[in-house]
Amino acid sequence: MHFTNTFFKRTGWVLLAAGLLLQACNKDLPEAVPLTPQKSTATETILQKLNAPEFSILKTAVEKASTFAGSTGKLSDLLGNAAGEMTFFAPDNTAILTSFSLLGLPANASSLDFFRPGQLDSMLKYHLIGGTQLTGSRISSTAPALDMYLQSMLVLAAPAANLPPGYRMPIFLGKQGTAVFVNNVPVKTPDIMASNGVMHKVAVALLPPDKVLWQTIAANAGGSYTYFKAAVIRADGGESSTGQFQSALSTASANFTALIPTNAAFEQLLVGQITKALMDKGMPGPAAGTAAAALVAGYGVTLISNPASVPGYGPDLAAVITPQLLQGLVAYHLLAKPGTPPLGYRNFTVNFPADNAVNVPTLVNASVPAHPGVSLKATFSGATLASATAKGVGNATASNIILSAPPSSTNDLNHINGVIHRIDQVLLPQ
Repeated sequence: MHFTNTFFKRTGWVLLAAGLLLQACNKDLPEAVPLTPQKSTATETILQKLNAPEFSILKTAVEKASTFAGSTGKLSDLLGNAAGEMTFFAPDNTAILTSFSLLGLPANASSLDFFRPGQLDSMLKYHLIGGTQLTGSRISSTAPALDMYLQSMLVLAAPAANLPPGYRMPIFLGKQGTAVFVNNVPVKTPDIMASNGVMHKVAVALLPPDKVLWQTIAANAGGSYTYFKAAVIRADGGESSTGQFQSALSTASANFTALIPTNAAFEQLLVGQITKALMDKGMPGPAAGTAAAALVAGYGVTLISNPASVPGYGPDLAAVITPQLLQGLVAYHLLAKPGTPPLGYRNFTVNFPADNAVNVPTLVNASVPAHPGVSLKATFSGATLASATAKGVGNATASNIILSAPPSSTNDLNHINGVIHRIDQVLLPQ
C-alpha cells in the first residue's frame, strides 16, 4: 500500500486548509433553529412526570442537584416551570443503574452519594434542551446527519482561553428508521408529553464529555494513538500548542469527526511507503518488502517523527515520509462540511448512512472542493449497529470502524469538541 505526495503538492493547500480550519474553530456553534412547538394537552410538568416510580432515582438526583444554583438556575425550577418549553432526555431507574455500572459504581440508588450537587446539576442539565419541544417526528433521519444538534442547558466554565463565554454544550440527535438516538444513546420511549415540553426515556444517562480531542490523542492512553499523535506533531512542525492541527484539536468550541487509524494500520502504510522508496533505489520487490517490515518493526514511530535519523535509509525515507504528506493525511481524517470557511461536524455511527455508502467531505475539500471525500456506510440490525465503514478514494477496500461495547468503547468517543472513531486502515485520498 502506498501513494505519492503529488496530491499534496498543490501550492499552499495545507496552509489554506489549516487556516480556514482555525477560522471555523474560533466561531461559536451556530444557534439551534427554533422549531414550531406542538400544542400539548398534558397537564403535568416534566418535574411532576418524574413522580412516576420508574423515575424515582432521577427524581432524587434532580432534588439533590436543585440545592445547587447553576448559571441557568435551579434544575427543579426549570423542569417545573409551567410556562416553560423544553425537551428532556430522562434516564429511568434501569438506565441510571446501568450508568452506575459503566462508571464502576455499585448498581444501586446509594451511588448518587458519590456525586456532589454541582456535579449532578451539570450532568442533568446536559439532558435538557431549553426553548424547544423536540418530538421524535422532528428529528432528522437524513444521512449523513450533519447538523442535527441542539444546545443543552449545560453551560461550561472556560477550561481555556479559546472557549467562548457562556458556551453551551451541544447534544447530537439522530434517527435510523423510527429509532431515535441522542448522541449515540438509544431513546427507549420517545414523546412522553408534558404541559411544558416533552420527555424522551433514554437507555443510559448522557455523560457530558470532559476532554477535548487533543487531550485524548496526546495522552495516548494505552498506546492507542501513537502514530496519529506523531503524525499530527510532525505535520505541525513540532510539539507546540500553536501548531495548526494541535491548536484546532484543542479548541473547545470546534466540532469534529476524527477518523483515527490504529497503530497497526499506520505500520501497514509505512511498510508500503518504505518498500516503494527502496524499490525506487534499485532493491528488488521481495527484498524491499522484507527490509521495510524490519524497519517498521525496529523503528516504529521514529519513521514518522524523524525518518532522517534511521541508519542507512534516512535520506531516502525523509524524502518519502514528509511533513507535507502527513499534513494531507491528518486533514483527510477530519470530516468537514464545504463552505468558506469549512465547518467541522460531529457524526456518530448511528448517523452514518444506512446500507448504501455516501461520500462526505473532509478538510481536504477546503482546497480541493471537487474531491470526493470519504465514503461512509453503516449496517443496522433493527436499531442496533452491526457494522460501520469509512473508505478513502485510494483504498482498495473500506476501513472498518472498530466497534466495541462500553465502557471500553473504541467508537463514538464523545469529546467537548468532537467524536473519535477508530479505524483499521489509513484513509488514502487518491
